[in-house]
Amino acid sequence: MLTTPTEHPAPHIPETPRDLVGIGIGPSNLSLAALAHPLTALDTVFYDQRPRFDWHPGLLIDGATVQVPFLADLVTLADPSSRWSFLNYLKARDRLFPFYFAERFHVLRAEYDAYCRWVSENLPGLRFGHHVDAVRWNPEHRCFEVDFTELDADGDARALGRTHTRNIALGIGTAPYVPEPLRPLVDAPGSTVVHAADYLDHRDTLLAAGHVTVVGSGQSGAEIFLDLLRHRPAGRERLHWIGRTPAFAPMEYSRLGLEHFTPDYTRYFHALTEPVRDRLATAQWQLHKGIDAGTAAAIHDELYRRTPHGGWPDAVLTPGVRVRTAGRVATTRIELHLEHVEQETRTRLTTDAVVLATGYRERPLTRLLAALDPHLVRDAGGRPRVDEHHRLVLDPSIATTGCAIHVLNAGLHTHGVGAPDLGLAAWRSATVLNALTGDQPYPLPARTAFTTFGLQPHPQLPSTRQTPALVPLVDHR
Repeated sequence: MLTTPTEHPAPHIPETPRDLVGIGIGPSNLSLAALAHPLTALDTVFYDQRPRFDWHPGLLIDGATVQVPFLADLVTLADPSSRWSFLNYLKARDRLFPFYFAERFHVLRAEYDAYCRWVSENLPGLRFGHHVDAVRWNPEHRCFEVDFTELDADGDARALGRTHTRNIALGIGTAPYVPEPLRPLVDAPGSTVVHAADYLDHRDTLLAAGHVTVVGSGQSGAEIFLDLLRHRPAGRERLHWIGRTPAFAPMEYSRLGLEHFTPDYTRYFHALTEPVRDRLATAQWQLHKGIDAGTAAAIHDELYRRTPHGGWPDAVLTPGVRVRTAGRVATTRIELHLEHVEQETRTRLTTDAVVLATGYRERPLTRLLAALDPHLVRDAGGRPRVDEHHRLVLDPSIATTGCAIHVLNAGLHTHGVGAPDLGLAAWRSATVLNALTGDQPYPLPARTAFTTFGLQPHPQLPSTRQTPALVPLVDHR
């Protein structure tokens, strides 16, 4: 039962609204909260509907590593001295020397998850168990209103609330994506169809299935195929791995290739025309959707290990394949209608279980920002425009007030492949805080890549100053 009326309260508007309300507490907003913490003049709060921090729990497979180095933690690339760094986490856990001797540059995914949880459990100003219902603009008081529902331990509504803020940071992340031809399988009763996001919850069932098909040729598909392969008997693997890409391609990981994940490239990409950005976003899939070379090598090693007596493992790996349609046959079996794009041939595959390693898509902002829709400036494709400082472009009725909505991991169409990248989280957060304060609490480097993107060097970014310098705030809570 709610302890407040079903309508959100309309409390007295505080004399000084909050400086920042964060919506979502994934790595992006957790980075922002950590870097905002020492800026004591800022009044901030962050909300997330989950009961605690969890980072892709269904993909914390034994041995899987994060695809960025440990220096790309929540804070280090903006403030190496921060108490919220990965190295300080290791020190707090008395694991600094073991890590030193392990000589790991890329940490285990489960360890990154544990590090972020440590930050979330010790950093003040985080409100888990709070679902944000709506955001609207209050023209009279020149600030945003944020309505939320506080949830109990069972996820049921316990109380309603409202807060007011000059700035919002959206870090609502991505959601599992299922392509249209495969959607009929998801809700089919009796069929074992699992998105990669939920793999570990269904791992035992998948290992016990007679035949398993993994759909998706990216890193998640590779990790899941490898895990299944390692735990099924030699000669009786009964695995299929298919994907639409023309090859099980390695992720671009050369040092110059990685410069696409620098602030330099992000600024260059943002300055391009919309049609060029859209074309590049599609063409650059191998920069962030390929397979880590170590994972690909481990798959080959595991397959080769099963061939000493001349036999071949019962595993089929076929790229260049798309699923045209899918459905259930008999009681529990699944039939996939496949097409090989290059051969222009079609066939059917019957399997007992399917893992959909089909990736994620940005969560739409439509529902959350429905009340602000008239104020959003959109591009030719109907998508919200995002400026170089990661702020939604709003009409002058809001923009001229100095208030802003910042988006931290939803700008692939405006900021390129680095938009959701963990390695740029600290830089994005520092950019937001510099813009929000109108100051430079986190001085950022003028140059970050040896590559010069474009014939004309990108001009220095314009001043981020929007509002007068902040003064100490009165606590209105």
